[in-house]
Amino acid sequence: MNCSLSEFMQYIEEEDIKFIKLAFCDVHGVPKNISVMPNELEDAIINGIPINASLIPGFGENIYPDLFLHPDISTTTLLPWRPENGKVIRMFCDITLQDGTPFAIDTRKVLKNAMKKAADDGVEFKFGSRIEFYLFKTDEEGNPTNTPYDNAGYMDIAPLDKGENVRREICLTLERMGILPINSHHEAGPGQNQIDFTSGDPLKSADNVITYISVVKTIAARYGLYADFSPKPLEGAPGNGFHINVSASRAGSDNVLPSAIAGILEHIHDTTVFFNNSNDSYKRFGKGSAPQFISWSSDNRGQLIRIPPAGPSRSRYAQLRSPDAHANPYLAMALIIYECLDGIGKGLDLPESNVSGNALPGSLKEAKALAKADPFLNDVFGKELIEAYCR
Repeated sequence: MNCSLSEFMQYIEEEDIKFIKLAFCDVHGVPKNISVMPNELEDAIINGIPINASLIPGFGENIYPDLFLHPDISTTTLLPWRPENGKVIRMFCDITLQDGTPFAIDTRKVLKNAMKKAADDGVEFKFGSRIEFYLFKTDEEGNPTNTPYDNAGYMDIAPLDKGENVRREICLTLERMGILPINSHHEAGPGQNQIDFTSGDPLKSADNVITYISVVKTIAARYGLYADFSPKPLEGAPGNGFHINVSASRAGSDNVLPSAIAGILEHIHDTTVFFNNSNDSYKRFGKGSAPQFISWSSDNRGQLIRIPPAGPSRSRYAQLRSPDAHANPYLAMALIIYECLDGIGKGLDLPESNVSGNALPGSLKEAKALAKADPFLNDVFGKELIEAYCR
């Protein structure tokens, strides 16, 4: 929504909006929010609204006793599952210190900074996502069990696929929120599902990941189910991936995508923790189609990066297949931008395809140690953010 403050306040009144959720994420991408009533909204937009940073994981504990949320009007969306009378909207927020200085661990701001660097370098990025999740049954008290909702397999249909109606409602809800899925289907694991999205502006794409996960969990709960996005929900079954599609272009230049992808390949060993930040992330690697080695291919889905051939109506893109949905999408996409820009700036050549390089880190502990010691990562993210993330 692009409008003036007075036009926005008029919209709030005319649409009978009674509840406004001001949303942000902690350093790991876990959604947080505070709700305000319409009479407090204008002041919140102009001056920000204070929060106790010491209670937000990674936000510095007692170092920043107060931070301020500043709602971004352009991200306003209605929550379709809430009542029609007394509607509820949600807005993403920027985070500052008390004096208005941008907060170094505002991960949405980190992505904005990466996008500005790309624009200064004349490189345009677009991101898309494919995010998998499991649907599990819940017990009498609504707590999740480890029993999958169905025992269907890859692209099975009803009645084997019991998640068809759940996915349908998820897609229709997202559509009402301005997010357009490409397709949805049952994945290979029992009770496992996937929904794919078009590529677009990096910030909007990261915002959409946060919205998507929230919508899936909300709709699943309405069906008496639990949606699990964790990397390895079931032993012996496929893990959940957060596959990120990346395209990069620069006006007046030859194809910069190969050098961009070479940049990712060069840096990902030491930066993996920002794509995979839980112990179970490392149990997923090397299982099924989840990658284990640093390599690329045009056809093998088990490689770290897949670069499908371009089609008549599809430009060339690359798909990074190691991330999982426990990653903070703002940091993951910001890091991809910086790695790609480094590869483009150095004119790196893409190595031979289907040739395995180093293995990805074998544990969260190893990945954290590599990140803390990496000069490139310290340069683009800064020590404060890295320490907060790895704490």
